[in-house]
This record gives sequence, C-alpha cells and structure tokens, in this order.
Amino acid sequence: MDAGSSERDRSGELSYWSERKDSEGLLENYWFEHFYTTHFGLSLADYTGKRVLDIGCGPRGSLEWATTALEQVGLDPLADEYLRLGADEHSMVYVAAGAESIPFPDGYFDVVCSFNSLDHVDDLDGAIGEIKRVVRIGGLVLLLTDVHEEPTPQEPICFGWDVVDLFGPELAPQAITCYEKSGGGMYQSVEQAVLFDHADPVLRYGVLSARFVRVKREVEAPGCDPDSRPAARSGAPVSDCATLDG
Repeated sequence: MDAGSSERDRSGELSYWSERKDSEGLLENYWFEHFYTTHFGLSLADYTGKRVLDIGCGPRGSLEWATTALEQVGLDPLADEYLRLGADEHSMVYVAAGAESIPFPDGYFDVVCSFNSLDHVDDLDGAIGEIKRVVRIGGLVLLLTDVHEEPTPQEPICFGWDVVDLFGPELAPQAITCYEKSGGGMYQSVEQAVLFDHADPVLRYGVLSARFVRVKREVEAPGCDPDSRPAARSGAPVSDCATLDG
C-alpha cells in the first residue's frame, strides 16, 4: 500500500470511529468478554496473571473485562487518536503501532488476539510473523477475521480460508470454524453460528474463527492424517493433530 492510500485509510478509520462516538456517546464494549473467553473455550481465570495483546484493538476498550490479567495491551496505528475519543479512560494500555512492527520482546505475551483486524494490515506475512514472534511457547493466539475476495478501502488485504496455513508451523491449530457472514457484522455472524457452505460456489464474505497454540515445532500425533485438516475447517476441532514439544 502506498503512502497516499495508507493516509486515506487512516482518515476513513478515524471518521468511522468519530461517527460512532457521536452516535453512541460512550463507546460500548460489553460484548467483548464473551468472544475472548466463552467462544474460544476459555474463562476469565485463563487470563489471570497473563500478558494479553489485542492487535487492531480500536477505541472501545476491548480488554477492559480482563481485570485479572497482568497486562492488557491494545495495539493500533491510531491509538493516540483513540485516546481523544475516550480511550484514555479505559483500564488498559494503548500502544500506537502497526501489527507489522510490534514494539515488544520475543515471547512477551501469553495471549495474542486479532479480532476484525487481520485484513486491515499493510503486510499480511509481516503481521503474522510478528504475531508468532511475540507470543510465548505454550501461549495462545485467537483469531476472528472476515474472509473475502475483494479489497475495500478499510480492508485492503484479501485472503481465503487457507490463511490459517500461514500461521504454521510455529502456531498449531486447536480449533477452526468457518461461518457465513450475516448482514449484522462479524460478531453477529459468529453468534448466529451458521457454518460456511464451502460447496456453494458463490463468492461471498465469511468469518474465520481460529485458536492456535505456540509450539517449538509441529509434531504430528500418531495416526493423524494431515490431509484431514482442511475438512476440519468446517467447524471440527483440530487439536488432536498437534501436540506441544517443550
């Protein structure tokens, strides 16, 4: 993305959030806890004493619910601007940076999340490489993202369901689910839980939900057929096809 298009995208994001602020008054965040916990088979206790990073966090205070976490960090290129929209009152730290250059040491975070942000980055491979770098061995990566075929000004990166392969081998999939995209948006689509019909040839948006664990290397469990993994993307957990080594 060239400098001009990047600036247009930045202005569009700010305009969107300014409009939301004017419309809502206080930018709500009550629904986030469910998606960071129950949706991925986790609880608040799983975050106790942990360092948590939310990539592309937006200004809603997406990690305010994680009151028992050691650190709650929201990363976003527009973080400084979000502070002027009320984010300065949130009980989390906002860091102004892109996903392609995360200003934290290797293995710093226990949980790294990217919700509705992976298709907003400038460099997909660079962003995924940074996610791998900053999550510790045994740590989790939680992903919720639109999957679509055509770029938009705010979502310039397009990828298919096989984007999960880019997270390997350092990140082993534990559960992957593909949803149909509803008119209500990404979070509403996940709540409606209509599995994506891969047999339908019509090109359309979908929503990918994936939970990964950071491993030293991927080890195939005895008798596990790697060719079965694409079928698992319809919603079946794939944790039986990956084990931790160290």
